[in-house]
Amino acid sequence: MNMNDTDELLKLDNQLCFALYVTSKEIIRQYKPLLDPLDLTYTGYIAMLALWERDEVTVKDLGQRLYLDSGTLTPLLKKLEKQGFVERVRDRKDERKVVLSLTEKGRELKARAADVPRQLICCSDIDGGTARNLLKLLHSIMK
Repeated sequence: MNMNDTDELLKLDNQLCFALYVTSKEIIRQYKPLLDPLDLTYTGYIAMLALWERDEVTVKDLGQRLYLDSGTLTPLLKKLEKQGFVERVRDRKDERKVVLSLTEKGRELKARAADVPRQLICCSDIDGGTARNLLKLLHSIMK
């Protein structure tokens, strides 16, 4: 490898991680005005999405599903509980586990959030086919 190859390799714009990082930040920024009326942060939104898919999960299972550690997840869940969207209850069979359940208010929020994905896509220059291909590629990287 010569010096020119090394220089190219070390350019910031040639780093996949940097492009993913910036893109992620930009997409999350675009979610903000859509989520503010729901009183959700982006992290709160993805937690609710996961709970709308599967209610009554342990904190540990939700953390694994969202790729979040307990230091990030615990304050988020406390906030969602304070907002009345979820409740946290110790598992009767194993008190070391905390089970999350949607409240009625949390289930009702789903209908209010139903249009968020469409609104975000409308703000994007990516067509549906490209978006599906990109999502498939990103899922392959996540695993």
